[in-house]
Formats: sequence, C-alpha cells, structure tokens
Amino acid sequence: MRFSANLGFLWNDISLPDAIHAAKEAGFDAVEMHWPYETPALNVRAALEETGLPLLGLNTRRGNVAAGDNGLSAIPGREDDARAAIVEALAYADIVGARAIHVMAGFAQGDDAHRCFVDMLSFACENAAKIGKTILIEPLNRHDAPGYFLSNTEQARGVIESVGADNLKLMFDCYHVGRTEGDVTTRLADLLEIIGHIQFASVPDRGAPDHGEIDYSFVFKATRDLGWQTPLGAEYKVLGSTDATLGWKSNL
Repeated sequence: MRFSANLGFLWNDISLPDAIHAAKEAGFDAVEMHWPYETPALNVRAALEETGLPLLGLNTRRGNVAAGDNGLSAIPGREDDARAAIVEALAYADIVGARAIHVMAGFAQGDDAHRCFVDMLSFACENAAKIGKTILIEPLNRHDAPGYFLSNTEQARGVIESVGADNLKLMFDCYHVGRTEGDVTTRLADLLEIIGHIQFASVPDRGAPDHGEIDYSFVFKATRDLGWQTPLGAEYKVLGSTDATLGWKSNL
C-alpha cells in the first residue's frame, strides 16, 4: 500500500515545509493538509517540489472557530462567507498543486441546509473544474462533531447525486465510518465509484492504526483488492513524537 501523511495531525509541531520534508524522510508517498493558509503558498510549493511529494488535498477554512464554526457551506445565511472560503481554497490549491479541496459543511440541519450545501458545492465544482480540481465532502461522526450537517455516507451519496457534478467525490474516512456506521469494508465496496479519497485512524480513539476495533491489515487488503491505487491518508492524532507512532507502516 501507498500512504499519504495528513500534516494536520502528523508533524504538526513543526513548520509546514519542514513537515513535508519529514513525511518524505519517513517514506510517505504523498501529503495532505487541513488549513495551510497561514503558510505562504509558495513556501509549501517549494517544499513539495524539493521532496517530489504530491499534495492530495486541503480543507476550506472552518470559519470563526472561536465562535464554534466547523465549516460554512451548509449554513443558510453564511453563503458569502462560504463562497469566499471556497475561492480562497481553490486559489491556494492552484498555486501549490493540490489535487482536491474538501468543502466543509458546518453545523446545520434540515432541508434549507441541504439546499444551501448543494448550491455551495455546485459553485465549488464549477470553479474547481476550470482548474482541474476535485471537490470532496466528508461525513463527520456524531460523537466527535454532533450537529455537523453531513453525518453519514448515505447522506453524502444523496448530496453528490443532487449536485450531479463529475468532480464531486466522497472523502471516505474509515475512522468516521467506523464510529458511526461500522462495516467499513462493505461500505468501501458499495461506495467505491463515488470515493475520491480514503483516510484512516484507529477506532475509537483516533490514534495510530495499530490498535482498536478495526483490523487495518484486513481493511488495507480489501482496499487493494478493490483496485484502489491512490495513497491512503494517515489522519490520526499523535501523542508525543510522530516518528514514534510509525511502526504500523512496516507492521501492517
């Protein structure tokens, strides 16, 4: 298997360019990011070029985190903020060469939120297509993000069908699916045609994938058997040194 280091969690105690180099030294095949916007895009691009690592994706800004925001695009009345976050993410992604942008929905419920999210994703997909980018959406589990608009993969499938854009895909996070739905490999197979990226972490503590409820040796084999070729995203929480958590890469 090939793996991508999510630098939102891994090596997040050093600068983003240094984290890119650390991921290369650790043998990762790609990187991905959460919110890189405080680091100049040209600095990130330089580190990517120096290491030769592809950048698989980044997130739109969450909004006013201090006020409780965790995304904006499904919140009626916040459309201007959501569009601005999408435009910013696309511009940054274009400079650094990121392949995809995860558009974060935010805390909202109901039909109006669904319509708002569909409208914002249509805007995102139309503009992403102009620069050859994919838009991703990701359900977040109800334990970690209660009230988040997108909470399960069937809901995400319905949103993707409502938008109807070829460049809108599902970010399938085995951790979130494991926490909310279970039956991870069956869900992977069922949703394969709409999946744009796969991530993983242990369940239920979101640590390294060498313990917990999910047997990742089984999941990784199933993913290979499905013909998946893009690096899988290691998006797990680190206590202490990231390098000290990487034994799973050779043991699984």
